[in-house]
Parts: sequence; structure tokens; C-alpha cells
Amino acid sequence: QAHLRESGGGSVQAGGSLRLSCVADRDIFRSCGMGWYRQAPGKEREMVSISRRYGITKTNIKTYADSVRGRFTISEDNAENTVNLEMNSLKTDDTAVYYCAASCPPLYEFKLWGQGTQVTVSS
Repeated sequence: QAHLRESGGGSVQAGGSLRLSCVADRDIFRSCGMGWYRQAPGKEREMVSISRRYGITKTNIKTYADSVRGRFTISEDNAENTVNLEMNSLKTDDTAVYYCAASCPPLYEFKLWGQGTQVTVSS
């Protein structure tokens, strides 16, 4: 069984919105940083957004790529072990396969990946 299970991709016109969801195994969700990456045809995989909890207080820090900041929002549903990516004002350049990823101890590197979900934005 896949440890990270994505859903919510699809096709939309420019300016539209989509919501991606990733359900993680409970142990992974509680101990790992979670994030979204994407890979467009002919391009390298790039970070879209990351959500990490730091320190004793588990302060949540969210990071966004410059290209999506202000348009995309990452959020976590602790009850459902889910990380979501709300994507608004979509552009054709956002077309890519989007991957959910986990950054787990002890190295805290993003090495655990979901199967990917296609997002296609047309003009």
C-alpha cells in the first residue's frame, strides 16, 4: 500500500482553481514534514510548497515557491492525516504532474513520494 495517496488533479482553464489532497499513513503524517512538488514535461522536479513543524512547540512553517506564492495555499488536516494544496488563479505554466512528498527523520530529506497527479491548465 502506498504511504502517500494523492487525489484531486484534473483539467481546468486558466484562472480556475483546483484542490489537491494527499492522505498519508498516520505515523508519517505525525513525524514528517509534508510538501508538494511538481514536474512539467522536459523540466526538473521543483518544490511548490512545504509544511514543516519545528521545535518543542511544533511551530508550523509554510514555504512557497515564488511562482505560486499568493495563489497556492498548503494546509494540513490533522484529523484526517491529510495535506492539501489549494490552487487558485491557475496559469498554463502550472501544468505539471504534482507529487506529494514527505521529509522524515532522521535525515529530514524529501525522499518519500506519492504516485503523482496530473494538473493541466489550458488557455
